[in-house]
Amino acid sequence: MGRLTGGDPSLLRRINSAVVLHALRGGEARTLTDLTRLTGLSRPTVEGVTEGLIEAGLVVEAGPEEREVRRQGRPARRFRFRAEAGHLLGIEIGPHRVAALLSGLDGRIIGAGTREVAEDASADERLERVRAAVADVLRRTGVARGTLRAVGVGTPGIVEADGTVRLGTALPGWTGLALGERLRRSFHCPVLVENDANAAAVAEHWKGAAIDSDDIVFVLAGLSPGAGSLIGGRLHRGFGGAAGEIGALHLLGRGEAPETLLSTTDEPLHPLDEQAVAEVFARARHGDERALAAVGRFTQRLVHDVGALVLALDPEVVVVGGWAAGLDGILPPLREELARFCLRPPCVKLSLLGEAAVATGALRLALDHVEEQLFAVEGTVTARR
Repeated sequence: MGRLTGGDPSLLRRINSAVVLHALRGGEARTLTDLTRLTGLSRPTVEGVTEGLIEAGLVVEAGPEEREVRRQGRPARRFRFRAEAGHLLGIEIGPHRVAALLSGLDGRIIGAGTREVAEDASADERLERVRAAVADVLRRTGVARGTLRAVGVGTPGIVEADGTVRLGTALPGWTGLALGERLRRSFHCPVLVENDANAAAVAEHWKGAAIDSDDIVFVLAGLSPGAGSLIGGRLHRGFGGAAGEIGALHLLGRGEAPETLLSTTDEPLHPLDEQAVAEVFARARHGDERALAAVGRFTQRLVHDVGALVLALDPEVVVVGGWAAGLDGILPPLREELARFCLRPPCVKLSLLGEAAVATGALRLALDHVEEQLFAVEGTVTARR
């Protein structure tokens, strides 16, 4: 871009355009008078910026309101942001399913789709499922692939800035996969890849259980839990993207491996066998002693894992999601034990977004990318430093 100075006219135009777009993006049509009042810019400046945004396809003139039509004289021109000028995708890639959410440039969801996938599917097969889910959503909504401005992706594993999965033990063939590069071939637009727990944390902060909090921890609860956190309203990835990998705490010599926690036999459970886990919880509810002991071990480990993050980060809110959040009895002991272990116990809530959390957070990644381009937004929640 070169060196910008205070008098750089291109910088001033970008700032003015961003200010006007922010005033319009809420969805309500505005007159030039409205925009002058809301932005603090002069009317000639607003008029010039608006015409430029119309030429760029981001703003369109709206029809007059009914009450204005009844008045004598020519109604004031009204303008609105064209959310339909481009589209965004949020994609979840998980052990048992892939999911896609489609929105306009305002982040409002206009389409969704899922595809089941086997837990032992190869990386190529899993990516084919992703492409099929996306193609179905685009077809049903009538949205052209070429209108996609950005794609966000949430996936298990430690993810590097370029979208490569540095370590991903939950999915076959995932470690070392250049996921971002592979998907860019399909979409021909920016593809932003994020750890699934991080994406879910962003989602709960955006439109879930933590919308009023800027210091949160989201726990993706399972046999090997992961966590994502926002500190001061910004996603915290850590130096190498491995922040929140609490499922590895047992490697410090703190006891049994995750797959043995809920086993009621001498055989460990498969970490992705959610049905087997659900059966253990069901038997515990009916008073089975071995199942009750297994659930107790699982809950205690989850408390210790989450407690480690709470003590380090002091979040206002802990949101619990993932498949284990749907099983009975998780929240009360988690609250009680965190109150015992933590100097300042956080508010503990269940996810409001459920299984949509990861894809919703991935959509927010795409929206943040577009906002940085179109609206000149500084310091978005998901921006990489």
